[in-house]
Order: sequence, then structure tokens, then C-alpha cells
Amino acid sequence: MTERKAITPAHRYRNNDKLIGIGNEFWDMSERNGLAGIVADLDGGVLRTTEGHEFIGEGHEFVNFSCCSYLDLDSHPKVIEGGIDAMRRYGVLDHCIARSRVQIPAMLELETSLGELFGAHVVCSIAASTATFGLLPLIASGHLGNGTRPLMIFDKNAHVSMANLKPVCADETEVVTSPHHDLDFIEDACKKYARVAYVCDGSDSLGGYAPVKELAELQDKYGLLVYYDDSHSLSAYGERGIGYVRSHSPVLDERTIVVVTLNKAFGTSGAAIVLDGYSKETLRVIERFGGALNYSQLLNTAAVGAGLASAEIHRTAELTTLQNRLYANIALFDSLVETEQAGSTYPIRLVPMSDSTVIEAGRRVFEAGFYVSPVFFPIVARGTAGLRVMLRAGQTEEQVRALCAVLAEVGARQAAPLGPEAAR
Repeated sequence: MTERKAITPAHRYRNNDKLIGIGNEFWDMSERNGLAGIVADLDGGVLRTTEGHEFIGEGHEFVNFSCCSYLDLDSHPKVIEGGIDAMRRYGVLDHCIARSRVQIPAMLELETSLGELFGAHVVCSIAASTATFGLLPLIASGHLGNGTRPLMIFDKNAHVSMANLKPVCADETEVVTSPHHDLDFIEDACKKYARVAYVCDGSDSLGGYAPVKELAELQDKYGLLVYYDDSHSLSAYGERGIGYVRSHSPVLDERTIVVVTLNKAFGTSGAAIVLDGYSKETLRVIERFGGALNYSQLLNTAAVGAGLASAEIHRTAELTTLQNRLYANIALFDSLVETEQAGSTYPIRLVPMSDSTVIEAGRRVFEAGFYVSPVFFPIVARGTAGLRVMLRAGQTEEQVRALCAVLAEVGARQAAPLGPEAAR
């Protein structure tokens, strides 16, 4: 690779040479071993490869344990029919114009439905990353908040969709990175700065939840603004699927901003920005100056219709049934395989492996009929590679047990048997 000379001081917030130089090696290994670039058809919850790899060929059937549709709503008949119905009602797929200029009522219908579901004002976006790209610079400039440019604290483990905005936000205000969920770091900053904003995942993509209640104490004490991406817990957690943050935070006002994707457990497409306590004038600023939030990249009509159908399912007892099936599969997995995430309702488990064994382990699991994602730097810190397992409501007990048996064969630690008290 040709050495590139920096024109301006570089690597304050990212380092692509390191990111790609190290990460590409693992991605290439994944692809060579048939663990990336897979093309497969879905039939009854089981996938069949249509473009096979040399070691396994086409037609290999496997169960996907690396899918974020935790409640399997993406294939729910009502969700699919909802998309078709909306297309028929509105007679257009994608009315391509900025929403601040002209819009058909479709997305407003979805925002109203989701607003009732969450008990807040909702602005929809084509993706959570698009919402983040629009919102974080407005927080940095003080236009979303109390008018004061805050110190922006990004959690070290914040998803790349948030971390990528560091240099953009740094053009508006001071930006720092904190250790993962380090409450002392955040409080120290709150004591030194008139305004602080903390950017983190409400539910981490590698397992676990943010310390929402402890952060709420800092919000009450110092006026801390917290920006959560709670995408992995939407639908999978809470009454009517409102997610972990809105189920636990006592501070649901202008000091708490929650962004969620609708692509995961919600089972459809797009994203929702959930806002409490913001004025109509502030909402107009978001709409007009939130970048791609306003461009002609809105949710298409089919996605809106699917979202409306999913929202209706969230208002019924069926959602609780699906959540309980998911939790039962999570508990079953925890009883068989030891992970740091055990005991949580969170649907992701990271089975530790070494950098040198994670690809081979993933390959052996795939050959046995299951797909789990090998994760490595820069997805996780160097030296902390593992197999990421995602549990879903639609997986059967037989499938979960069979996967756990294969994981044990490739080096996963078996969970300790439950004692008499815990088993009751």
C-alpha cells in the first residue's frame, strides 16, 4: 500500500489505515472460509445457499443465528400484507421530494401511529444512521438542547454510526471519548462544563444495556443530555415493545433523545426518532437542517405500510407471546453455553474465541448447519474475538440445543448446571 502523507493533522477521531489494514485480513479470511458474502433463499425459517462456496457447495441448508429480527416479524403475514395494502392505497412507491417541501400523508400516518405507541413525538427516517447524521451536529451546535454548545462525550463502544460523527461534531464543539459507560468520567465532565451531551447505545450491538437509571441521576443533577441508540431492544423489550431506555429512564423529556431502527425486532424498515418535550419550532429545525432527514430519501410507501401493520401487532397480546418465546430461547441458550451476557433478556450472546480460532470455529458451525457471525477487530477490541449469536422467537428448542452442542465442540464453555435453588 502506498504511503499517504496527511495534509492536515489526522487520526484525532478515526484511523482508516489501522481500521482497514487489520480488519480486512479477518474479512478476507471470513470470505475465503464461506462466512461472508453468502447468498441464500429463505424457506420456512431455514436458509439454503444459492451461491455456494467450494468447501460446501450450493444447496447447503442452515439456520441463521445471526439475524436481528428477534421476533421474526419481518416475515409476519400481516406485515407483508401491510406493505402491499399501503402501495394500493397511496398508488405510489416513493414520492421523491424533500418532506419540507411536499409530502404525501403516508409517513405522517406512520409517525402518528408510532407516536401513540411510544407516548412521544416521532420523526421517521430512512435509517437510524441517517437520523444520527442529522441530529448529532444539531446537538453539538446547541440547536437541539438548551442553546448551549455542549462538551460531546462519545462512549468508546458507541456504534460506528454514531462514532463516525465525531469529526463533524468537532467542527461545532469540543468532542471527547469516554471509557465504556464510565459514570465517573461523565460526572467529572458535568462538573467542569456548563453543558454535556453523552452519546451511547441504549442496547449494545455486542450485548448488554446502558446504565439508564444511573445516567438519569446525572441528568437530574447536572442537566446532562443523553443520546441513545436503542435499536437492539425496540420491540424485543418492554410493554408494547417500547424498548429498554423508555422502559427504565425516569427522564423522558428534552434531556433524553432516543433513536431506534425499525429494521430489527420491529420487522420492517427505516427508523424512528423519539422526542419528548420539544417545541414545534425545534422540530422544524430538525426537519429543515437535519441533512438527509429532509432530503428525498424518505421511507417508501411499502415500508410505511409494513410499519403500520407491525405497530398494530405491538398493541396486541401477540407481541407479549413473541417476546416470551424469545426470552425462553435466551434462557435455554444460557443454560447450555457460558457467556458474559448470561442472565439478561438481551438477545445477543458473544461466545469468546481467540483471533486465531474464531474463523475456523465459525466455519465448523456453518458446516454443521448453523450460521453465527465471527466478530473481530474493528467490530470488537483486538484480542476479544468471538462468535456472535442472535436468538429469535421463531427458533425451535431443538435448533437452540443443536447449536449449543456444536458451539461446545468448537471451544465454547458449557454453562454450569443450575443449583437446586436456581432451578426452582
